[in-house]
Amino acid sequence: MTRDDRISTAPTSASVVPHLDGEHWDVVIIGGGAAGLSAALILSRARRRVLVLDAQAPRNRFAPHMHGVLSRDGYSPLDLVADGRREVLAADGVIETAHVTETRAVSGGFEVTTEAGARVTARRLIVATGTLDVLPDIDGLAEQWGRGVVACPYCDGYEAAGRRIGVLLGSVAGIHKAHMLRSYSSDITVFTALTDPIPDVDRRVLEQRGIRLEDQSVTNIVSEAGLLTGVTLADGTVARVDALFAEPRPVSLDVPLQQLGAARTDTPFGSWSAVDEFGRTSIQGVWAVGNTANPAALVPIAMGSGATAALALNGEFVAEEVAVATHAVNTEQEAGVR
Repeated sequence: MTRDDRISTAPTSASVVPHLDGEHWDVVIIGGGAAGLSAALILSRARRRVLVLDAQAPRNRFAPHMHGVLSRDGYSPLDLVADGRREVLAADGVIETAHVTETRAVSGGFEVTTEAGARVTARRLIVATGTLDVLPDIDGLAEQWGRGVVACPYCDGYEAAGRRIGVLLGSVAGIHKAHMLRSYSSDITVFTALTDPIPDVDRRVLEQRGIRLEDQSVTNIVSEAGLLTGVTLADGTVARVDALFAEPRPVSLDVPLQQLGAARTDTPFGSWSAVDEFGRTSIQGVWAVGNTANPAALVPIAMGSGATAALALNGEFVAEEVAVATHAVNTEQEAGVR
């Protein structure tokens, strides 16, 4: 991807707490996107000691707007993160800009090491490091990523309604995306060169629905004044499109989980870290949320997964505290009987 990375300009806690090496926390959250911040907000408001270590590279940072996010439709994803950071800080959570290089289990919890060499420990760990989208190697595509070239019909299909839509298939299964987009436009072209041969029945169904197929390879993306206008085909002709829906290959950024030995499971997107309905991994005391747990999670789903994990995690803390108090009461009663 040749486009410069965009990072949040939101304030961090680094100027407030510049040195955290050796400190112990109730929860360390690796990743400060929508999912990680959602978990941090719940846990900070529950009066837990929470540290967010954020590399400031959210998956959707290339998109100027989010869609389908209740009360924030059309809002900048970086502004959402900035708002979330302010809310977590206001609830006494701590956020540090840091890249985590190592996680390991230690007595009483986990140790996390940053690229700068700082080490912190925590009773619990939430991994919200997300997913990397590996784009097809087509000239000009990365420069349009998040704007003229997008991936999700639910996120960007409405904005493409009535326009010329292209679908750059990466798999036969991606045909489903073309069918989803048919409700937005009658002018759809499916570019098939990056995938296996399309079964004849699928081709006929697409054609029956008025969807064109183009089997020539796409050599580059055509833009004018920064706007996508078409794609150049192998024979030099330009197919005019106003929006191109691609199928990037998702790669889980779950190194912290794999360092701990978390179990994986097969998904339609490949091998992914396995979680239960609350986001618990196979490692006791470790959760995964957002795209780290589900590469298909849209922003509201990612936020919900962070909140769900935070509620379950805090429930464990409360249960432990009640168990300690119960043990103390039982001990006192036994002593009184004697």
